[in-house]
Amino acid sequence: MAETFFSPCPRGLEALLADELRALGAATAEAVHGGVSWSGDWQACYRANLESRLATRVLWRVGSGRYRAEVDIYKLAYSVTWAKWFTPDDTIRVFVTAQKSPLKSLEFITLRIKDAVCDHFRTVAGKRPSVDTANPAVRIHAFLTADTATLYIDTSGEPLYKRGFKPAAVEAPLKENLAAGILLLSGWRPDEAFADPMCGSGTFLLEAAQMALDIAPGLGRRFAFERFKHLDRAAWAALRKAAENRRQPARPLAVYGSDIVADQVRRSRSNLEAAGLAECVTLERADLLERVAPAAAGVMVTNPPYGVRIGEAEELAALYPRLGDALKRNWAGWRCHFFSADVALPKLIGLKASRRTPLFNGALECRLYEYRMVAGSARREKDGSSS
Repeated sequence: MAETFFSPCPRGLEALLADELRALGAATAEAVHGGVSWSGDWQACYRANLESRLATRVLWRVGSGRYRAEVDIYKLAYSVTWAKWFTPDDTIRVFVTAQKSPLKSLEFITLRIKDAVCDHFRTVAGKRPSVDTANPAVRIHAFLTADTATLYIDTSGEPLYKRGFKPAAVEAPLKENLAAGILLLSGWRPDEAFADPMCGSGTFLLEAAQMALDIAPGLGRRFAFERFKHLDRAAWAALRKAAENRRQPARPLAVYGSDIVADQVRRSRSNLEAAGLAECVTLERADLLERVAPAAAGVMVTNPPYGVRIGEAEELAALYPRLGDALKRNWAGWRCHFFSADVALPKLIGLKASRRTPLFNGALECRLYEYRMVAGSARREKDGSSS
């Protein structure tokens, strides 16, 4: 029987995610602002959690209704058969988001939904679940429009961009699912050389290596649905086993990373080692302005720093023209992509972008700029451009 799900993703990747979910078994998939609404059976849900490179979560719709006041949302939440799916020994947390809701306090709505869930369990089980705001077993999401409330149970747990192995000591500037989406948008294929010459903590390198070796991104972690009372354990075990069998062993790949900062190269190496992928990637300390492309042709994707501190903007304004010159000199034959929120980059780099793709890194509006470096001259290949 088909269930209804919603999978949020980084803004700008919705159409790619809809295609990916269809390939993973979704019966229907409709890209909407900020994610994909889709339907499928439970095996499609399990596969989406295990294998989606682009989704942030897989939310399962368990209730929906119209409301005019807080009490209507309480009644809706109380009527959902929560005890069919988890027990009062499981901890819970409620998350509420809204668009154009007339209700004044989302905090109060959050409290009322929590009360309704607990009252439901008191009625049917004689005891209520506890709240855990740090690491709940069950995450309940409510989404309010102007007059409709929809309730979801999160089947993922930790967000899906947490692949389960990356021990980076600091928050990466780029979530893994956004990095995977950028790789797909670049058109890179695993039989091509790939380089990130400003590799930072190595997010692009990790995602490229996993794609090349057909490693399901969720193989190294657990999911919230594994605790559901109605989990089909045999089907889930078979899906995991199939993904494990497809996974290719680590081997040297045409994947290259470098950074001018030695500590960033160390961080990349540490993260690759944690994922068991260190032998797949060639890492070195190098300045992009000086380094030569590691192959005759390929795809470069990088996320250059953009000025957020005093003085940085001036430094970048001096860097970008030199960067354009370095690409023409050292990267002929490559499709080079820069992901940046800095509107000065395309003006100062001195190259004509063949494509500009709008994307969001969290709330920050960015662009993915593609520059096709033609061998033999500074000619630009003409391409359809969008902004």
